[in-house]
Amino acid sequence: MKIYTRTGDAGETALFDGRRVSKADLRIDACGAVDELNAVVGFVRTAGIDAEIAGMLTSIQRDLFALGGRLADPEHRVAARVAKTALGGDDVARLEKWIDQLDEELPRLRRFILPGGSPAGAALHLARTVCRRAERRMVALGPGLLEPELLAYVNRLSDLLFVMARAVNQRAGESEIEW
Repeated sequence: MKIYTRTGDAGETALFDGRRVSKADLRIDACGAVDELNAVVGFVRTAGIDAEIAGMLTSIQRDLFALGGRLADPEHRVAARVAKTALGGDDVARLEKWIDQLDEELPRLRRFILPGGSPAGAALHLARTVCRRAERRMVALGPGLLEPELLAYVNRLSDLLFVMARAVNQRAGESEIEW
């Protein structure tokens, strides 16, 4: 299979149902933001993190592929048949469990903190902001055009990425700078 197909040369791309849409379509924009988030999470995995966080991030990357698949399937024709695109309440609960687990080792948050710290911590703060952008792009699709659990997932994911950044920085001995 060739990487290039030339089918997008006129500024259009296909959704899973075969429908052609503009690459500027809000749904494609949301897919692109999720793809960018996945790339940033992959970058974080190269920044010297421990095995626990790396395992979580690998699971998150798989989830983000599923999320992208769901976004590209507005008629739900593929998602029902392809188990890899499943993303729901159990996945949100898994993120919440990780948040609680990591938060237990952190000092209580009293003020806003400046993003930064170790290279991995700073990269996780960047991932958090990209996640928030992906969430905004998903919300821009309008009410009722996404399953609620997809929005819950990205909302919780940004919280997890924030807590991960704090945990990674603490494990690296980096102090938080309060604002």
